[in-house]
Order: sequence, then C-alpha cells, then structure tokens
Amino acid sequence: MQVWKDYQEQHKDRFLEELLALLRIPSISAKTENKADMITCANSVKEHLIKAGATTATIYETAGHPVVYGEKIFDASLPTVLVYGHYDVQPADPLDLWHTPPFEPTIRDGKIFARGSCDDKGQVFMHVKAFETMVATNTLPCNIKFIIEGEEEVGSPNLGTFVKANKELLKADVILISDSSMLSMENPSLDVGVRGLSYIEVEVTGPNRDLHSGVYGGAVANPITMLAKMIASCHDESNHITIPGFYDDVLEASAEEREKMSHIPFDENEYKTDLGVDSLWGEKGYTTNERTGIRPTLELNGIWGGYTGEGAKTVLPSKAFAKISTRLVPNQNSTKITEILLKHFQSIAPAGTVVKASEHHGGEPYLTPIDSIEYKAAEKAIFATFGKEPIPIRGGGSIPICALFEKELGIKIVFMGFGLDSDNLHSPNEKYDIFNYYKGIETIPYFHQFYTEMKK
Repeated sequence: MQVWKDYQEQHKDRFLEELLALLRIPSISAKTENKADMITCANSVKEHLIKAGATTATIYETAGHPVVYGEKIFDASLPTVLVYGHYDVQPADPLDLWHTPPFEPTIRDGKIFARGSCDDKGQVFMHVKAFETMVATNTLPCNIKFIIEGEEEVGSPNLGTFVKANKELLKADVILISDSSMLSMENPSLDVGVRGLSYIEVEVTGPNRDLHSGVYGGAVANPITMLAKMIASCHDESNHITIPGFYDDVLEASAEEREKMSHIPFDENEYKTDLGVDSLWGEKGYTTNERTGIRPTLELNGIWGGYTGEGAKTVLPSKAFAKISTRLVPNQNSTKITEILLKHFQSIAPAGTVVKASEHHGGEPYLTPIDSIEYKAAEKAIFATFGKEPIPIRGGGSIPICALFEKELGIKIVFMGFGLDSDNLHSPNEKYDIFNYYKGIETIPYFHQFYTEMKK
C-alpha cells in the first residue's frame, strides 16, 4: 500500500536510530555479568511495543531472563498473528577480531555492524516498525501479539514453561518468525523448516594434576591428545558420522525435494571466496545446500585445556574440554540424540582417562507445509515487494522453541527471514544490511493483509 510506503519513508531515519540504540545494549544471555543489561533490553523492547501501538505490553519474569509480551486485540472475529523473536544475543568473543566494538553499532557500506544486528534484534525490530506503520496508518487488518524472549541463544530453557502456563494469553491463528535468512535479495527465499539441536560438553581427565611434559610425557595419557582422538573418530573418511544410532530416525529427503534444491542459485566459487577457503568439506554424496539443510551434522564448537597463555609452558595437562553440537533433521529427537552422544563419549574413553559428558541444551527440528495458508500468505507478501516468487528452502540453523509452540498452541509457524547467510551470525563482525531491514518493514504488513484475506 502506498500509505505504508509513505509512512515508512517519512520515518525511516528514526526507525534506524531506534534500532541502533537497541543494539547498544549488551544483552548477552549466556553471561551472568550481563543480567542487568538483559533487564534493560527487555524494558526497552516493552517501551517500543507501547510506542508502536500495543494496547498492553508486559514483562514476565521466568526462572532465567524475562519474556516481553505485547498485544493489540481490536476485533475477536479477525485472525490473530503471534510474532516471536528474541532480544538476547550471542557473546561477542573473540573481541580482537571485531573491526569495531560489537556494541557500538557502526554503519559501513550500507550495513550495520553490531552484535545482534541480524540475530535477532534487527529482524524483531522490523516487526515492531511494521506494526507501528499499520497502526499509525489505521490499516491494521488483524490482531497481533508479540512474544519476545531473552534466552533463545542459550536454548530457551524457560520459555516452554512460560508457554505451557500461558496458552490462553498466547492463543493465535499462526506464528510469524523472522530469525532466519534469504538466499539473496536478488533471489528471495522462505525457509520451510529449521534443524533441531543437541549440544553437549565433554571433559577428559588424566592425571590428578598438571605434569611436567618432559618428566612424564610419553608415560601418561595426555587428555588433550585423547580428546582429539575421540573427536576425530566421530567422522569416517566420507565425513559420515560414525556414532551408532545417530542416523536411525533420519527422514531422508525425497528425490523430488533434492531435485528442486539443485535449482537453487549457488555459486561455489563465490561461497568459498566469501569464507576465505579454497575447498569445501562435508558428507560425501550431498551438495553444499543439502549438507546445510537436509542432513544432520556434528560440529566441534570449542576445545581447550593445558596452557594457552603467552609464551611457552611445557605442561602435560590434567584436563581437556570440548563443546560439541549436532544439528538434527525431521524425525530425529534431541533428547534421544543427546543420550546417544553422552553414552558414546563415555563408552570410548581411552585407557588412563576418565570421561564426563553433560548436556547443555537442545531443540527439535521443524517443517512448515508449503501448501498452507500461512506459507502462501508469506509467499504472496514476498512477491508483492520483490516482484519474484520466493524459493522454498530448509534453513540450517535451529530455533529450539518451534516444535513446542506447535505442540502446545496447536498452530503452524511461518518463517520470514531477511538476513543473509553471510551476515556473520554468532561470529565477529555480525552485520545486517540497512536495505534488508527496510525491506522487511515494507514486506511484513503485506503478510498480515494477505493472511487475513485468506482466512476469511
């Protein structure tokens, strides 16, 4: 609608400045030292919802970080869209790899560089500003609810309890999420699903204290060496995961789906150049897009032990540690996979060591049917602003709460992400194109319009 464009053009500078202010809050959910920042950020989100036109906005305490809820219900006969997002962000480490401070948003080449700029503050804020646009122009076609949490980056450990206790509050017809990415602005896409997650930590203990590597080296098992061997054994020469039972429940993608995926625009050389690598790695028999969408994976997220300070220290360490995550595909269950992982690492403990494996968090995979009203409304919205039909793709990341949302609320989820895979999510120099930010604000009102029309 022209009235939306006019309003957004008139207020676009303010829309940007308000996002930059939100990005300055270091809302890192994983660190206790940022607890006060989490509260500050939750209050800021609440105030923005009220200013945008929410009838009510409330902060709900949980056993962890708070949930922000807002709504505008004006006609019970109209459908209700529940918008989900998160205001917490990943830790910014390693800080020395950032070109500019992670919580001092900087604009370079039309991009916002800051932690949370894309994941997920920038994408959540698109919905707040799209909502403001519709309220201010008196064109809101449906009821809207917002649930914006502060623990997504640590696995949403308390959101499930909140959802189960507040089913009536969260009652809606569809859930709309922007916490994913597009192929590109030239080739718009819609995620039709996300992978699940199982995240564990492994601790290997050898001798009862750090030892002199000259006096004891060669006679005592080195925990770092043993841990490295354990991890290396998790993949075979075809990069296939060797853990017994890991693939048992995998829902194999159909030949038809794989054929459609083969037509997704993909430039392997451009992909390698962007990542600064000269070759790609992965499970043999699958393309890069298949490896990151329809196949489960196991990755080492961190490993440490011994002396890592400046200079040299000839030590044979007492302990070594690793953080390991798996991404799961439909039919795999995070609880089952976690149990398999924990038992496996304990079962392959080398002689002379004690292995302790523990769970961090997990979440289930999720698929959206592309023949649903929800998906078709999103598809139509993308076409309205891009002039192209979006390509349906499976996202490689995880949103742990998705499966629980559908189970507890009985409604479907539609993903409308406007980020890019190259936006350095969870990495130094995270960024978000200002163009994408504005494009999301422009597109989202069309989803509400088309979805309301299709539901009548």
